Amino acid sequence: MKRWLYPTLLLAALLGLWQVLADTGVLADVFGVESFLVPSPSEIASSLWESRSLILENAWVTLKEILLGIGCALVVGIAFAVLMHRWVTIHDATYPLIVASQTIPIIVIAPILIVWFGYGIGPKLVIIALICFFPVTISALAGLSSVDPDATKLMRTLDASRWQIFRRLEIPTALPQTFTGTKIAVVLAPIGAVFAEWAGSTSGLGHMILTDSAQLEIAREFAAVVVLSAMALALLGLTVLAERRVITWR
Repeated sequence: MKRWLYPTLLLAALLGLWQVLADTGVLADVFGVESFLVPSPSEIASSLWESRSLILENAWVTLKEILLGIGCALVVGIAFAVLMHRWVTIHDATYPLIVASQTIPIIVIAPILIVWFGYGIGPKLVIIALICFFPVTISALAGLSSVDPDATKLMRTLDASRWQIFRRLEIPTALPQTFTGTKIAVVLAPIGAVFAEWAGSTSGLGHMILTDSAQLEIAREFAAVVVLSAMALALLGLTVLAERRVITWR
């Protein structure tokens, strides 16, 4: 109970403080802007309800991009982790490149991909997958590398094949860390989707946020951010639930 009570109380207190400061104009004075540029939580909630159809329509577009992007990252990332774990040459050749790829700001790559591949869903999936690929791959590789050598030797003495060792020992050992990487990935995926839509799109929450910012629809912009955050939390919750169902021995 306390696990949820304290964060809920803190969030309620922060929202209450935000409401008071916004209503009294203190926030607007602090930032030196007009009061309509600093909406209160109640104004954001009102905008969320009034624009629910528009927000849901764009949220569905972004959610599809996120789910497909995460799916691509999981398939490619886990496959790469298995290959690097199985063959040292592949590990030594690709691991430095995978790490180096994270030094390139994704916001720089996004416009280039849009120019190359257009405004379809393809470039957006690539951008989301690139962001999610690293935590999935590194976590899965760390999990596979954490297998107890004595357990491997024991299975070999029992005449287990390479596939049996992989299926019965290495995969179960790697699952906890793989899920950890997946949880990081699903939280980062909405950020990747927003970057991708900012680079070039005609729909989605990222596109909506960009348009609302230009039109000074600040309350609706905040409402879109709330939906994005809720989307990330929901995906994280589903991942945790899947982890509990799959890793039953923990």
